[in-house]
Amino acid sequence: MRIACAVEYDGSGFFGWQRQNHARSVQGDVEAALSKVADHEVRVVCAGRTDSGVHASWQIIHFDSQVERSERSWVLGTNANLPNDVGLLWAREVDDDFHARFSAQARRYRYVILNREVASALLHGRTTWVHQALDVSRMQEGTRYLLGEHDFSSFRALACQAKSPLRTIYRLDIKRSGTFLYLDVEANAFLHHMVRNIAGVLLAVGRGVQNSQWVEDILDKRDRTQGGVTAPASGLYLVGVSYPEKYGIEPLGVVPEFG
Repeated sequence: MRIACAVEYDGSGFFGWQRQNHARSVQGDVEAALSKVADHEVRVVCAGRTDSGVHASWQIIHFDSQVERSERSWVLGTNANLPNDVGLLWAREVDDDFHARFSAQARRYRYVILNREVASALLHGRTTWVHQALDVSRMQEGTRYLLGEHDFSSFRALACQAKSPLRTIYRLDIKRSGTFLYLDVEANAFLHHMVRNIAGVLLAVGRGVQNSQWVEDILDKRDRTQGGVTAPASGLYLVGVSYPEKYGIEPLGVVPEFG
């Protein structure tokens, strides 16, 4: 059987999603817990690997198993063997042709910025703090250059291993709610550090360090060394993954909102 699950986690205590030999990873914890329930070694595939410190409210995974377990047993049994900062939300049997990564049609992230003079002790590690005043209208103006299909070489990490820098952004919005700013971005797929690099560029525009036209200039250069600073991981959440309707998987999980 092929089983799909939704996983949520606080990325603060992990060195990213991907399994590592000498560091704690979300994948490592989830596979160890699932293996106890299955009574055999389980390997999982995820919709999108997240970096160290990045959170998720709707990471979709799949794994294969020949043992008979109810959907409830997969969830409760796995969560009983997981630490408090990661958990399964649901589990269900899916068609054998389902693939958490390759069947996905779009991914959605939210980047949360706390914009006030002092940092938050309560939201440390869960938001990105910016003390300078940010002009949301300037930032929103800059987003329009990134919509659609582009070569995002200027917004990918130098170590990015993706074969092609072409990605299509379907949605890119910024809104303010009190002292919080929310950057929502949805695309067919993302390059390594792509969302954090977009956030870093837009923050420079919001501070008034650069004008909105600078976003287009960076995009056209197709050179990461000409781009802005990579924004911190702490404010980034994977909140949605879209699949064909036949799989019956909801496209969006909990979207964090603090304001």
